[in-house]
Amino acid sequence: MEQTSGKQNDAAHHDNKPQFNRSIGLISNFALGFTYLSPLTAVYSLFALAVTLAGPPAIWWIVIVACGQLLVALVFGEVASQYPITGGLYPWARRLWGKKYAWIAAWIYLWALVVTITSVAEYTATFVASLLHYATTPGNMLLTSVVLLMLMMGVNMSGTKNLARVARIGFWCEILCVIALGIYLLIFHRAQPFSVLFDSMGVLAHDGSYQTAFMSAALMGLFMFFGFEACGNVAEEVQNPGRKIPLAMILSIVFGAISAIISVLGYLLASPNLVSIINGKTADPIPTILNEVLGPTGATVFIVVAVIAMLSCILSLQAALSRLIFSFSRDQMLPGSAWMSTLSKNSVPDNAMIVSCLLPVLICVWVWFQPDNLARITAFAVIGIYISFQMVVLAALRQRLKGWKPAGEWSVGGWGMLVNLLALAYGACGIWLLAQPADSSSFIDRWTVLVGLAVVVGSGLLYMALARPFGRSSAPENDAIEYARRLRAGQP
Repeated sequence: MEQTSGKQNDAAHHDNKPQFNRSIGLISNFALGFTYLSPLTAVYSLFALAVTLAGPPAIWWIVIVACGQLLVALVFGEVASQYPITGGLYPWARRLWGKKYAWIAAWIYLWALVVTITSVAEYTATFVASLLHYATTPGNMLLTSVVLLMLMMGVNMSGTKNLARVARIGFWCEILCVIALGIYLLIFHRAQPFSVLFDSMGVLAHDGSYQTAFMSAALMGLFMFFGFEACGNVAEEVQNPGRKIPLAMILSIVFGAISAIISVLGYLLASPNLVSIINGKTADPIPTILNEVLGPTGATVFIVVAVIAMLSCILSLQAALSRLIFSFSRDQMLPGSAWMSTLSKNSVPDNAMIVSCLLPVLICVWVWFQPDNLARITAFAVIGIYISFQMVVLAALRQRLKGWKPAGEWSVGGWGMLVNLLALAYGACGIWLLAQPADSSSFIDRWTVLVGLAVVVGSGLLYMALARPFGRSSAPENDAIEYARRLRAGQP
């Protein structure tokens, strides 16, 4: 990787509007991205679904998606280094393409984050119910999810330093629950050979094809490896962001992949009744495996740690969403922008944080009515994230074709064009996989992803046409080449 010296990026967004304090270092920024990415959350939430659909080879989706998302992170790293601005995707897309393009990209990303927070809260609620031994009825899950969301909102509102502290706690809980436990299971409780990772164990899709079955299990990997962009969402709170944000993004993906592989390996190879899990006869495979190998007390301890890690994921997601809403509102792009673009005495966008909590609560109410639809709701969240990601990747490629050479303190150098093209190709494949209709007789379940996407995009375009929010801001746009030239000339 190439790096250029200088602190010119600190001037990417100077104005008289509310500004943050730079209190987040590299480790805290990495921890924020890692806990937002949260391999534990994806593994604990979707392990059963993935192995039921594709058997043990579902683990290879972790490797595939990690490689693809690393390409996206390299593109994001160059953009974030040139534009270390709070809000991430929105200001990046604005500076790379234009105000209309950025608005719809951010609108999609915003709603995808809202639904992602909902999904994580719902999955966390099931583990809380397992821990406290109460039934996972729709009503109980709704109440638990709302309580968890409100609790994390309170922590977020207490200040950026507390956010960083809890992110670090969540990070170490992730390490303990994912890496340490995975290694322990592999060393002391291995019941299956490594060859099982290449054994479908008779799993086939309804069309009789294993290829279809394997493709259907992609959600575990695709859900696992977004979140690294959170490192850039708090850019104005990071020390030396031009260097540290790209590195934190890359570290989040690399450590996330290592953690997830070790964890899934541990559960797969330590399970004495793997066939029962794959056949769907074991409803809660991870607590079952933990009880078998650790006993009730050991299993309880690790479920507590897992819940803490998942709460940290919710915390990080809320922080990212609130900063996006704040950045969006600071440029007067949303209804109620004046109210949502204020900072508290703790330098936290409290009003944006309230919205970041209440919107997922509303989606939780929908899940209460459709509890069996949670996997498809999760898929909708992921496809929204991927589309907004690829809008930034496409915008970066467009600028490269026009002659843009990123001028941040961090760059991939001459590999930029190839990396950009491969990242775009990977993203297109991920979107195609997520857009496939579910194998279900229920119309709602079968088409949740595409219908939800159509509603979000359609409502965004309608609001754009009626209110023209993109025209309310004088923030720079489509200036990647010119701004890079100024940075190199020492004129930010």
